[in-house]
Amino acid sequence: MPLLQLEGVSKRFGQVVVASGVTFQLDEGASLGVVGPNGAGKTSLFGIISGDISPDAGTVTFAGKNLASVPGPTRCRLGVGRTYQIPQPFEHMSVFENTLLAAQQGARTRGRKSFELAYTSLERTDLAPLANRPAGTLGLLHRKRLELARALATKPRLLLLDEIAGGLTDLEVSELTAIVRELQREGVTILWIEHVVRALLSTVDRLICLANGEIVADGDPRDVLNSEAVRRVYLGGAIINEAATR
Repeated sequence: MPLLQLEGVSKRFGQVVVASGVTFQLDEGASLGVVGPNGAGKTSLFGIISGDISPDAGTVTFAGKNLASVPGPTRCRLGVGRTYQIPQPFEHMSVFENTLLAAQQGARTRGRKSFELAYTSLERTDLAPLANRPAGTLGLLHRKRLELARALATKPRLLLLDEIAGGLTDLEVSELTAIVRELQREGVTILWIEHVVRALLSTVDRLICLANGEIVADGDPRDVLNSEAVRRVYLGGAIINEAATR
């Protein structure tokens, strides 16, 4: 049985279609990348999986459980963790307090276990030296790392990564992908939206391309990036194809 399964998921906001019959499944421990042009529906799809958005049709099943009536906070406690494309820390709280809250509310830990889980998440993302700094004072790299640390503190079985490499230098991207690969080795299932294609190519074993809310390609990452369907819909095709041939 797959860990995550979407069947015929559709959603529209007025005349804008963000998902149209999206169907795919993801086995536990697998890693799946998601690419597509801006406005393709990628982040909305994450919202549907995490419970931030209700689909108009279709089903989302996680670990054999239909999530139709399950609110977002409960999905998190079941093991669905996520980051956001635009980091959303509690800015007036410290870096450590941000991860501590995630451990308490997401992983439902208490006392010493909460503190240990929160601090371990900061260590894994190289944020431990900044534990006492107000989150609102962090730069982009550290905000991205805090997004990841907070997600890790919820002890996810499925981790939804929304463009955590965007805006970072090559070295910073390499450091983040190393963390993701370590999570993969530990059995965390990865679903990753990313425009930095080389980050996906170094981590995921499967790729889908979304366009106008539909999956237009699904398979081996390099095959997908070099497919005619992706070339047609992706305005950045030349950049993608260069990355795919490295």
